[in-house]
Amino acid sequence: MVDELAYVLITPYSLLKSRTGGIIGRLLSLSDLDLVGARMYAPGDEFIDKYCATIEEQDIKPKWKTALINYINDHFRRVNRFGISNRTILLLFKGPDAVKKLSQDVIGHVSSQLKGDTVRGTFGDFIEHENGTIEYFEPAVLTATDSTTNNKQLALLAEYARSDGGILDNIIKFPEGSRPEITLVILKPDNFKKHSARPGNIIDVFSRGGLYIVAAKIFFMSIAEAEEFYGPVREMFVEKLKPFVAKKLREAFESTFSFTVQEGTVQRIADELKKLNAETEFNAIVRYMTGLDPSRVTNPIEKKKPGTEISLALLYQGVDAVQKIRNILGATDPQKAADATVRSIYGRGLMENAAHASDSIKSAERERKIIGLWSNKEPCEVKEIIEKYLEAGVPV
Repeated sequence: MVDELAYVLITPYSLLKSRTGGIIGRLLSLSDLDLVGARMYAPGDEFIDKYCATIEEQDIKPKWKTALINYINDHFRRVNRFGISNRTILLLFKGPDAVKKLSQDVIGHVSSQLKGDTVRGTFGDFIEHENGTIEYFEPAVLTATDSTTNNKQLALLAEYARSDGGILDNIIKFPEGSRPEITLVILKPDNFKKHSARPGNIIDVFSRGGLYIVAAKIFFMSIAEAEEFYGPVREMFVEKLKPFVAKKLREAFESTFSFTVQEGTVQRIADELKKLNAETEFNAIVRYMTGLDPSRVTNPIEKKKPGTEISLALLYQGVDAVQKIRNILGATDPQKAADATVRSIYGRGLMENAAHASDSIKSAERERKIIGLWSNKEPCEVKEIIEKYLEAGVPV
């Protein structure tokens, strides 16, 4: 069966109510589809008009067609009746029969029959009068109900990806005098080894900070990016990990020799080995983040090619964003992280510790530039993914 590319838009209201993590968790765990793209949008009126036109063409009951169009007009326009930010997150999924799996099995139909085993059953809602009119409707997410409509709506998302999407750092209105910060969070590769709710659950924990997600990106870190990104720890490892080298040496001497090796000797040998150990540990980080062995890739061109491990980058905006996220993340070592922090719950070790978060505004700026989340002039991956899919002429 040919793989389909399908999409989900998390509604602005779902984002406002911090339901984002729960919804993403459901989408990832209830399907066997691969998450291949993510991008924030703040749709303009032109996009909304064209999107609503595709809904008019869909073969769904008139009552729900009207409800969907009214909802989009009320919530997705930049100037809307509720006065809320129209931020929405686009997620791209790929796999066999992806449109049907998402719309029917995972998200659930647009209908009054809401069940808790679907995204809309849990995060959506409605109030219907006895005469059949709909008083209140919250679909939680938007998606296509058939492959033909899916491709039309994908084409729109690609067309407006640059003008209406990207880093939405000027969308949220903060109180006068406040100084909001932007910080970077990366959900590391170990979160995506299985189709599970784990990435969504982590995002849900981060929502405790009361911050706003203003950018999202799926990426495959290259060796060159990893070496630059983690460059500051390379030299730091030399002295920081020397006690670990000395400890291992003592253990080895005690188990091998029947005599005692003096501490001075241990320290001298540790000095000889500390750089080699630091380089080994650094390469392990690069290998973990990229899926590639840096010791075997020396060609500069090859180093710039995307790795094989998926990560999800998010930008959070708000007052004291850096410190709030760091507090929620927890200590580098999951064993030392405070209870209820991300790393204490989901970390497995010093390297597989669930997520990365910038430790300062300066670090956030440096790291964002490396992974391509610094400005809206950078390559738009979701646009490229969609256009490549549609140009291939995938049958519907």
